[in-house]
Amino acid sequence: MDFEYDERTTALMKQLRSFVDERVIPSVSTFHEELDASDDRWAWSRTPVLQTLRQEARDAGLWNLFLPGEGGAGLTNLQYAPLAEITGRAMELAPSTVNCSAPDTGNMEVLEQFGTPEQKEQWLKPLLEGRIRSSFAMTEPAVASSDATNIETRIERDGDEYVITGRKWWITGAMNPDAAIFIVMGKTDPSAERHRQQSQILVPRDTPGVQIVRGMHVYGYDDHDHGGHAEIVFDQVRVPASNLISGEGEGFAIAQARLGPGRIHHCMRSIGVAERAIELMCERVSDRVAFGRPLSEQGVIRDWIAESRVRVEQLRLLVLKTAWLMDTVGNRGAHGEIQAIKIATPSTVEWILDKAIQAHGAGGLSQDFPLARAAAGIRTLRFADGPDEVHKNSLAKRELRRHTSGR
Repeated sequence: MDFEYDERTTALMKQLRSFVDERVIPSVSTFHEELDASDDRWAWSRTPVLQTLRQEARDAGLWNLFLPGEGGAGLTNLQYAPLAEITGRAMELAPSTVNCSAPDTGNMEVLEQFGTPEQKEQWLKPLLEGRIRSSFAMTEPAVASSDATNIETRIERDGDEYVITGRKWWITGAMNPDAAIFIVMGKTDPSAERHRQQSQILVPRDTPGVQIVRGMHVYGYDDHDHGGHAEIVFDQVRVPASNLISGEGEGFAIAQARLGPGRIHHCMRSIGVAERAIELMCERVSDRVAFGRPLSEQGVIRDWIAESRVRVEQLRLLVLKTAWLMDTVGNRGAHGEIQAIKIATPSTVEWILDKAIQAHGAGGLSQDFPLARAAAGIRTLRFADGPDEVHKNSLAKRELRRHTSGR
């Protein structure tokens, strides 16, 4: 394994780092001010500062970096990894500035891999151009959605249409009025084999029967600067049969194909969150004096800084190995490593954020620094794309099989 970045990646890293540090991070406060002053606090994608930054990113060629296929930058996972990390330095703004924010990234990948030419023209094209947003509706309040086969939403054929009935929640980005299309997962045949009961279908936001019930709070934050996490009711929603993605019974397989890249993208960006936290911690302890000497000279503080560096370097190597495997043996071949980074990343970054908050004193809990909000966001990753326990159980079974076959 050779993790030395190639010439193109190195050039993009330098370009993107300058753009994020010089243009995006200084614009974060303006972004929040404009959003708070807007008529619709969920419509974060309409803020003037973001529109300006997005145009600058497109003009600079810093656009759709995540997508290897048509309409994307043509980068491998290993090439994209350090770029995603850089966007994590300004999680509120940078990923969306370069059109690399979830859940749009995963939805674009689904449409690019499984969509019909008509679906791509109607929905993928405007997503690639950043003209609309989207959401992925799978999780439900009434069942344990960590097991995706539990979902109860029905997608029933009725002539040339499908009828969707069900309730979803924690649907990322759906409070944003620019989220024009939902990819909804539900059951088309509850009597089929367990992993063939589900299908995925495209539901435009303005379809009669789509009811946006409320925005969910995350540790007291409503995430309005990311379009919120919505609870949605689909009440006898009718869409054309041509809106079905791939075919009946393909929903679970599509979800698995979607979640692999999504998981590693989250981990890549989270390393950027950790690096920013270390940077802020070092700045803070160098500037503050307690008991007659700078905090940076306190042994416990130095222990936190050293441990943070060791932990983030270990995590990065595991993520880069996973990206390399995805490129060389495919997502299925890298499945164990994808699970490992999904387990390791949130807990590692949580630990670093906790120490950075502690080093900031009461300021670390406040809105004056990005640490408290980052901590709430990273905590959600222990649920997003599957909870820790599911990944640990699956990884342990894989490990047991490996040792059993070895004997």
